[in-house]
Amino acid sequence: MSFWQFLVQNRRQVLDLTGEHLWLVGWSILLAVAIGIPLGILITRVPRLNKLVLGSANIIQTIPSLALFGFLLPAPWIGERADRLAILALMLYALLPLIRNTYTGIRGVDPAVVEAGRGMGMTDRQLLMQVELPLALGVILAGVRVATVLCIGLATIAAAIGAGGLGEFIFRGLAMVNNQVILAGAVPAALLAIFADWGLGLLERRLTPQ
Repeated sequence: MSFWQFLVQNRRQVLDLTGEHLWLVGWSILLAVAIGIPLGILITRVPRLNKLVLGSANIIQTIPSLALFGFLLPAPWIGERADRLAILALMLYALLPLIRNTYTGIRGVDPAVVEAGRGMGMTDRQLLMQVELPLALGVILAGVRVATVLCIGLATIAAAIGAGGLGEFIFRGLAMVNNQVILAGAVPAALLAIFADWGLGLLERRLTPQ
């Protein structure tokens, strides 16, 4: 049986697992954005926290994904359901590009523009919301783009703990030594990553100040 025949015959399951994959990635990115961007803003305002926050995010990135899933299993409430555990782990992996790009984007705003805003009597909050964040938006979206592509790839590992997603086909194919089944998980995951990268890249270019 060819790869395309397998896809056609199992299209319902492919669609269901793709939906699970998108659900895991979507929640992970939403949580990562809700935590990572405020942390990136925080370290621009409190520089002494820079090493602590970025260092912690860097350390998380060095932990192998399966090992991180294993570390989180004993966690109360989180470890009780595989999908919660997978979302938390993916969110942790997505934090570094979001924190780093938010920090870099805001710090990269022209100091003359910031001083001009202060000269007009703008408060720090007004400067952040009306000057720095709009000018840094392109760089922040680049971080969201990297984090999303990263999560789409890593979400395939979540199937190892029973969280579902396209990794189900990959692990099943490895157990069966069947390339068609492996490709049924790998190809849709790759296409999701390519589409997300293209779509967010287009949005990033539109929102980057010229």
